[in-house]
Amino acid sequence: MIVKTPAELAEALKPGERLFGLDLGEKTIGIALTDVLRTVATPLETLARGKFSVDAQKLIDLIKKHNVGGLVIGLPLNMNGTEGPSAQSARAFARNFEGKHPLPILFWDERLSTTAVTRTLIEADVSRAKRKEVVDKMAASFILQGVLEAMRRG
Repeated sequence: MIVKTPAELAEALKPGERLFGLDLGEKTIGIALTDVLRTVATPLETLARGKFSVDAQKLIDLIKKHNVGGLVIGLPLNMNGTEGPSAQSARAFARNFEGKHPLPILFWDERLSTTAVTRTLIEADVSRAKRKEVVDKMAASFILQGVLEAMRRG
């Protein structure tokens, strides 16, 4: 079920359920996880993308392992706010995933998330190789933290 606001997502969750944040790239899926109180988003892992059914099963296994009750999927809008091919791909992923697992899904504007994370890593003097390894899961965390803050604001 696609929800439209962070408040709707919060209402759909049971106490103690966590959220996953997903940064869907062409080659990888960055995954972040909240704590049980849903106050902090933490980078979890990066999955290499393959066939949708395999990727979906990996996500379902992680969802069960971490007691996840909802997904936040980064929506890569163009800078002018329109949706291009990447946003359409994210929406298609969500539609297909809905058929595999009945979690509430919220799309969240991810414009500049990867840029912000990359800038932070460069400022922290993280090597290019290490940045490549962690940027997707950190971008997922950045996206998810934005939703958590919106939930707190109401």
